[in-house]
Amino acid sequence: MSFNGFCKDDFRVFAIEGLDARMDEIKNRVQPKLHTLGEEFSRYLAEKTGQEMYYHVAKHARRTVNPPKDTWVAFANNKRGYKMLPHFQIGLFRTHVFVWFAVIYESPVKEKIGEAFAEQLQEIKLHIPSSYQWSVDHTKPDTVDHGHLSDETLREMFHRLAKVKKAELLCGMNLPSEDPAVKDGRLLTEKIKEAFNILLPLYHISMRVYENEA
Repeated sequence: MSFNGFCKDDFRVFAIEGLDARMDEIKNRVQPKLHTLGEEFSRYLAEKTGQEMYYHVAKHARRTVNPPKDTWVAFANNKRGYKMLPHFQIGLFRTHVFVWFAVIYESPVKEKIGEAFAEQLQEIKLHIPSSYQWSVDHTKPDTVDHGHLSDETLREMFHRLAKVKKAELLCGMNLPSEDPAVKDGRLLTEKIKEAFNILLPLYHISMRVYENEA
């Protein structure tokens, strides 16, 4: 299956009422596209990282009542799972496509990762484009633009990742659902590649910590 981008109906699945009805549409409409992206970008990220990378399409298996507000495909160097590892994500909320580097609360070494980020704060701040976003909760669409962050606020985010048990940290690119690139498979693929290349230093910092500590 070739990837032709996301259309309005892909985003509209998140307006469907009821867990079963929404999941049926996610499985039938969105997941085939996520699998296609998974196959392409697991190969791409393997080339960029020098590690074998596996893709994991979100199953939302723990949900029993509330339908998911977003869905995604994640990439990590473990075939069995990704949540404990620094990883990448491509996915969508009702309003936008997201491309993230992520360290979420299941990570056993997020304290050390937060400390490592703090030690390289200036390098990170200069490297990340001002239009990119940070998030502290992968379940919510709320983000803050990198260009709006002071050194102190960024340091606080890194400190929170290190010290708060359920803290998370994600960095990446959001594209509104009406962005022309979202509807064009070739353009969106190029934008995702660009984002992953920008985010690779965060991945490398995190994986060095993980390999040393885990």
